[in-house]
Amino acid sequence: MSVYKGSRAVVIGGSIGGLTAALLLKDLGFEVDVYERTPSDLDGRGGGIVLQPDTLRWFRERSSQRPEDVSTTTDWVQYIDDGNQVLDRDARSWSHTSWGTFYRALLADFGREHYHLGEFACGFDQDEDSVTLRFVSGRREKADLVVIADGVTSANRARIDPDVQLSYSGYIGWRGTVDEALLTPETAELLHNSITYNIVPHSQITMYPIPSARGTAVGDRLMNYVWYRNVAEGPDLDEMLTDKRGFLGKVSVHPNQVQDRYIDEMRDAAARMLAPAAAEVVTSTEAPFIQVVWDSRASKMASGRVALIGDAACGARPHAAAGTAKAAADAWALSDALTAAAGNVAEALQKWEPGQLELSSNLLARVKAMGERSQFTNTWTPGDKDLRFGLYGPGR
Repeated sequence: MSVYKGSRAVVIGGSIGGLTAALLLKDLGFEVDVYERTPSDLDGRGGGIVLQPDTLRWFRERSSQRPEDVSTTTDWVQYIDDGNQVLDRDARSWSHTSWGTFYRALLADFGREHYHLGEFACGFDQDEDSVTLRFVSGRREKADLVVIADGVTSANRARIDPDVQLSYSGYIGWRGTVDEALLTPETAELLHNSITYNIVPHSQITMYPIPSARGTAVGDRLMNYVWYRNVAEGPDLDEMLTDKRGFLGKVSVHPNQVQDRYIDEMRDAAARMLAPAAAEVVTSTEAPFIQVVWDSRASKMASGRVALIGDAACGARPHAAAGTAKAAADAWALSDALTAAAGNVAEALQKWEPGQLELSSNLLARVKAMGERSQFTNTWTPGDKDLRFGLYGPGR
């Protein structure tokens, strides 16, 4: 019998990191409830993610769902020039998925009975024996363990590390997807089995296929991209991030909410700046959206019986494709620490924290350097092994 049977855990944030943590804590014997602030299921706005080993690990080791049912796979990483010619091609297999596909698969495994939407946790207190959480709805919950996984704008992070600041990188990412079947045959053939980069001065775009509602087969998928473009901090950025309703987006501007004039400019720029295949993907996107590229890192990830994981602990630029992998790695390491501590939650968190802080420090330093090379010094070169995806290092 698990030493945690009868203990209660609460996870704040019902995204991919929060659900991974909840599933692993449930496997340890905890009674687990997840509280998500948004009032409806999350959708990821259609964006794609690269599935690194830590992200996929739940489906490889614990789930009855098969990894291949929730992902696509490509066999190459390639760079193309301004004439669609391949500059560099490396045989490296990666799996990809849409954010929404992966979220729904994790939620299916966790179930909905203890997954609570529309509950905003706004504060907590703790003593040696338990944590008491307060919600804006008036709800109060008591738990033996609390995992905070509420993202880069975490409302509760300040109670663990009040000095965390979001630092703007100097650029944003245009993101979107287009139905693979709508691409010209030449573009579809060039892109269908690869992660494809197109590097241009002070900018780059990355493209890869992800599942669609129709499935994961070639021709049924979506082509996903993120295109990094420099925008100076200040009034121009604030104006760009003001959506059609007049609300200023802190971390993103959602599909169908970006002002039309910015989409028009983005499409014109794509046609001028990018390789024809990349330009076709961007200009064919019906509802592109904006992701603001921030840096943030907590210097503490544990306080008593409360743990901070994922983007709430470290908001890392997407260049290493390691955001969801870092959240999953935090959750798996926490599970291991709790197992080793044999029931002592505070001791488990104390031993878990140093390794995760080191991992976040290394990741953030690496993606900052990658972004500097891509956007400012123009030293991101095709085939450079230091620029590969990976949570633990290039290609790892």
